Amino acid sequence: MSPDPGRRRAAVLGSPIGHSLSPVLHRAAYAELGLGEWTYDRFEIDEAGLPGFFAGLDGTWAGFSLTMPLKRAVIPLLDEVSDTAASVEAVNTVIFTEDGRRLGDNTDIPGIGAALRERGVEKVGSAAVLGAGATASSALAALARICTGEVTAYVRSEERAAEMRQWGERLGVAVTTADWSRVAEAFAAPLVVATTPAGATDALAAAVPDRPGTLFDVLYEPWPTPLAAAWTARGGAVLSGLDLLVHQAVLQVEQMTGRTPGPLAAMRAAGESALAARAR
Repeated sequence: MSPDPGRRRAAVLGSPIGHSLSPVLHRAAYAELGLGEWTYDRFEIDEAGLPGFFAGLDGTWAGFSLTMPLKRAVIPLLDEVSDTAASVEAVNTVIFTEDGRRLGDNTDIPGIGAALRERGVEKVGSAAVLGAGATASSALAALARICTGEVTAYVRSEERAAEMRQWGERLGVAVTTADWSRVAEAFAAPLVVATTPAGATDALAAAVPDRPGTLFDVLYEPWPTPLAAAWTARGGAVLSGLDLLVHQAVLQVEQMTGRTPGPLAAMRAAGESALAARAR
């Protein structure tokens, strides 16, 4: 049976995936854009299952959002990878062209930049990154575009420190590293990007200075984190993981549907509503 020519499908893939807000955001975009024939789902897929899943796809698919642990595992399955995704060896967006090609991109990097611009952060003289995982490398790539000076990465091991210095060399940003025991020093930077897991920065709330700069904490649930709450209480600007999620998702919607600009406000409102419902 040939696919329904009017039906278009997209989804988020990863493991675990049940917590993902991507379906809420993308469905809100489709409703706002009047794309009643579009659907967006979630699939629990790990690295081992990804090739078989891709092999079974039909022509109704427009694209995928990818979360861990698939951002690198998907690369061998693609026909082309954008320079942005290649720069950090991570794909979070797959687009299917009309001729069946599979294109990989990374919308986290421009999403970080767009979220910061929305809050008036266009250039900074220096910055600090907390953590050294995949999100930290995307943060470095975004900072390479807006930071005119040095980025200091605060990490827990020399192995992680070496990785961050290597990413800095690759991305063209000056990176120095410091041990996690000195992490409170990060808060003197005009921009701090926290890429650590939930709970990792909770004990640092008391170390927030009286006049902090901007904090971009990539967590969004539970929110606010103790660090973000303390930052706000002292008058600093705070961005959350929802800001990143919405800005990277609107770029995915634009690529998958061809509609520009994507409905950012509607997607953010849907995300905020979903998080509020979970918190009740």
